[in-house]
Amino acid sequence: MDLDGGNKRVYQRLGGPSGDSKHQKVCYHWQAGKCNRHPCPFLHSELPTPNVNGTSSKRPHGSADNSGFSGHRRNPHFNNTWGRGGGRGGGRGAGGGVVGGDMSVVRKADKVCNYWIQGNCNFGERCKFLHSWNTGDGFSMLTQLEGHQKVVSGIAFPSGSDKLYTGSTDESVRVWDCQSGKCVAVINLGGEVGCMISEGPWVFVGIPNFVKVWNTQNSMELSLNGPVGQVYALVVNNDMLFAGTQDGSILVWKFNVVANCFEPAASLKGHTRGVVSLVVGANRLYSGSMDNTIRVWNLENLECLQTLTDHTSVVMSVLCWEQFLLSCSLDKTVKVWYATESGNLEVTYTHNEEHGIVTLCGMHDAHGKPILLCSCNDNTVRLYDLPSFAERGKIFTKQEVRAIQAGPNGLFFTGDGTGQVKVWNWTPEPIPTIQ
Repeated sequence: MDLDGGNKRVYQRLGGPSGDSKHQKVCYHWQAGKCNRHPCPFLHSELPTPNVNGTSSKRPHGSADNSGFSGHRRNPHFNNTWGRGGGRGGGRGAGGGVVGGDMSVVRKADKVCNYWIQGNCNFGERCKFLHSWNTGDGFSMLTQLEGHQKVVSGIAFPSGSDKLYTGSTDESVRVWDCQSGKCVAVINLGGEVGCMISEGPWVFVGIPNFVKVWNTQNSMELSLNGPVGQVYALVVNNDMLFAGTQDGSILVWKFNVVANCFEPAASLKGHTRGVVSLVVGANRLYSGSMDNTIRVWNLENLECLQTLTDHTSVVMSVLCWEQFLLSCSLDKTVKVWYATESGNLEVTYTHNEEHGIVTLCGMHDAHGKPILLCSCNDNTVRLYDLPSFAERGKIFTKQEVRAIQAGPNGLFFTGDGTGQVKVWNWTPEPIPTIQ
């Protein structure tokens, strides 16, 4: 083990005189006071005074380098754009922090400090565990909503409403006032909430053997029967409502404008186990199932066009982004699908995680960049830039997150297994400057 060599490298990184300084660069994130990488390949100190030639060895902000902070360049061949981006400074692990004035580095474990959670950690910045529910830049937690007693299984934010709706396996839906953060109503349903979505002013809630429907503008309530067992997934396309059920079927209702009600229209058969995820894109319905497959349905005639069998465990979530389909599974992978010339979907990229993936959610950050949120069953949510899959940050929770929902004005929400709902906000990252 090269102890001397290791110490020398650390000494050089902290600004020691040895080494060729013209190849050294100051860490932008260190200058902004938020570098969390350990070891960091860049200097955590100002560079020495101008060299013997009289020119400064500092580079101006924005100059080209190989640090991976430059924008991802899209290859004209889509197959080469996935997973090729460099890491971002805010998202590479839990990182470390500078303590006191002696520049000693504390390596932060990838775990939230239990004493900090209880409000009585005495180590402060010297604590080796995180004093935060997240790592990474560009987003922060605004508040926590307490009330549900079990898993939060659905979150909805109806258009034009100032209320947030959350559903749980504690058999209730809670309504939260967005101004005060207070729970203003509790709706007891008599069955575990399996999923929840909103479309315009409508809120749809899946429970065993029923879909409950509310119109938040006129207080209209409906109860749609037909499902066998729990309703795990819901999606709306135009005037049709689709529900993925425990027995493997997908039930379809069509909205009758004249009668102002939803009428049964079809039942799609093919999956052999429960349908747990639905998404609509490019005039197709995609369904993920406990039978480890994804089925592609034509929305015009409701016929199955293709069955995708690349996953080896439950397909927990499917998501459309641009011309791609993304899917995640308990087999610890996120797969990216792209249509070939024949029209069939094939995997163009596979992203591997260390743990099973529970759900996906796509949204844009404060700068309009597409972000993929992956909830894993190790009680974390990983954030990635698309299409590079460069890690953007991480959210920590007491139990795994089952529901993620994007909201207006840069807000997004997560609901975990303890019943806790967290409200997050995308914030523009400050641009570090060199003094």
